[in-house]
Amino acid sequence: MAGPLAGIKVIEIGQALAGPLAGVILADMGAEVIKLEKPDGGDDARLWGPPFVDGDSVSFHSNNRGKQSVTLDIKSAADVATLKRLVLDADILIQNLRPGIVDACGIGPDALMAVNPRLIYCSIWAFGHSGPLRLAPGFDPLLQCYGAVVTLTGRPDDPPTFCAPAINDTATGMWCVIGALAALRRRDRTGAGCVVDASLFESAVAWVQGPLNTYNLTGDPPKRHGAASATLAPYQIFQTADHPICIAAGNDRLFVKLARAMGHPQWCQHPLLANGRQRSANRQAVVDAMQPVLLTQTRQEWMGIIGEAGVPCAPVNDIADLAASEQLQAMDMMRTLPGSELSIVGLPIMFDRQRPYPSSDSPKLGEHNDQVLGRLRSEEPNRKD
Repeated sequence: MAGPLAGIKVIEIGQALAGPLAGVILADMGAEVIKLEKPDGGDDARLWGPPFVDGDSVSFHSNNRGKQSVTLDIKSAADVATLKRLVLDADILIQNLRPGIVDACGIGPDALMAVNPRLIYCSIWAFGHSGPLRLAPGFDPLLQCYGAVVTLTGRPDDPPTFCAPAINDTATGMWCVIGALAALRRRDRTGAGCVVDASLFESAVAWVQGPLNTYNLTGDPPKRHGAASATLAPYQIFQTADHPICIAAGNDRLFVKLARAMGHPQWCQHPLLANGRQRSANRQAVVDAMQPVLLTQTRQEWMGIIGEAGVPCAPVNDIADLAASEQLQAMDMMRTLPGSELSIVGLPIMFDRQRPYPSSDSPKLGEHNDQVLGRLRSEEPNRKD
């Protein structure tokens, strides 16, 4: 079955994570994605290992499947001319080069949309298209620091702590795709292209919108709460007789069910636990009541008791646990790349209850030069300037 974006042509001048992630989302949804790489080494992520598969890192394979690789030197006038020819019939261009480079090389939005006014030109920035840090470079950990998320992660006495996944790169790639698809829809109505801007900084601010909004109202900097919610209780990780469990009884209805299931319905009448506001203000009292009881049985036993009561709970899995979980298998999330034995996480969205399959493995550097550039040469006699 053709993907929902079949017939859409995407040019990706992407490297590292955010730009390639945006490109691979579009590729998995059926778009033709031509990845332009520098001739000397290509995307830096090819070397982000170990481990490596067929000479490239697993990170590269994960975010570049289903694409075509063409090598162009954007500092070469001849190669810029080639890029402009590729753009003539493109629908979307994605770039996340260091700020300032595209304008210096003559491939910024004004230059390329002059060639193709229907182009959706997507730029992924570190700090955004304006402001004092407009031209500053940035990577995910830097934006986790600038965006304050490291001050919200961990226990109260911990030093600033990174969130392990590259949350800003990932979010920015997704925001870029959302913007590109919305711009395509607008182009259906107007016939005109659009400049779409996203940045790691804006994604970082979006992640902390709750604490930032609260601070703007109260003037009180938020505190860290470790493996607990800043506003809800009980909404955190607890230790059982053997393994930790996460319990999320985030409202009064669920807390009543939890208290009954744990054999302590009197908690619902306790002056410090009776309602959500009291529990949030007296979080330690909630923990002091629940923790000794939870230590009397194993996690599996509590999962049955609490789960059957209709209270949200989950085991605290490590990656090995997740990989072996029945739910991961049931949701058919893993994909083996065509022509490879590498299993990677597929697109986290389905169409008609079917998860897209990658159309091909990730490309070797310049693998599609002859195919793509040869197609340009064959079209040369038919051009009408």
